[in-house]
Amino acid sequence: MKDKTVAIVGLGLIGGSLALALKGFEDYKVVGVARRQATVEYALRHAVGDEATLDVTAAIRQADVTFLCINPEDIVTFLSQHRDDFKPGSLVTDVCGIKGAIMEASKVLPRTVDFIGSHPMAGTEFSGIEHALKDMFRGAHYIITPREDSRPENVELLERMAVHLGCRDVVSTTPARHDAIIAYTSQMMHVIAVSVCDDESLFTCKGYEGSSFRGCTRVAALDVALWTQLFSGNGPALTACLDTLLEHLKAYRDVIAAGDEAALERMLTHSSERKRQMDLPGPDLLS
Repeated sequence: MKDKTVAIVGLGLIGGSLALALKGFEDYKVVGVARRQATVEYALRHAVGDEATLDVTAAIRQADVTFLCINPEDIVTFLSQHRDDFKPGSLVTDVCGIKGAIMEASKVLPRTVDFIGSHPMAGTEFSGIEHALKDMFRGAHYIITPREDSRPENVELLERMAVHLGCRDVVSTTPARHDAIIAYTSQMMHVIAVSVCDDESLFTCKGYEGSSFRGCTRVAALDVALWTQLFSGNGPALTACLDTLLEHLKAYRDVIAAGDEAALERMLTHSSERKRQMDLPGPDLLS
């Protein structure tokens, strides 16, 4: 019999993948919590977790660990509404792509509940439990943003969970640094993808796409509600990244328009060498 429980609130792509991947972790029972009966039935039918329920309050009252796998604004509301429902002594975490707003919202929790922000760097362009994958997190970075009073044993618990998920490593950083870097490495990439798809010639290019086009635009078919909140919730950092990107694009545009091949070659050499340098083995710099 399993002595402990991990509740996963939100059985979409990431929550469903967590429920699949965390099965068999130590002595924890995995309970998925969904809003719709159809999602509960799918989870039970496909063994997404050990149990599934619509009763969120009952689930988090028994949970030793609670993962919040819902949209950012929903997490903020959820923490406020259920602040007194979490099991005393339990760990609460999330999988949200922004950390500043979430960590601020976690301050409503009683001191008996430990909140540690999390962001597993994994996902696909799809959404919904039917796209959940057991190996979703294999090889991914698992980023955490502990509070100053977070208990070391809970940090260690998340690290063991990340190992069980198959993550490459666990990186600890501050919410502000996380949000600044993710604006560059993730959110800006999504803005680029959707912007490319705004071109009027998009549909006339069908049948002519190369792998570079498919790779660039893969994430454009995004979850609109989620990414609206992620972009808005990290507005200042993302705006700064886009301002820099616009400067770089203009520099390339100007030398191409001028026909200055020497300047273009210098710029391309500089950029390509930086990419090759980044791909060399070495320590990550997020922490």
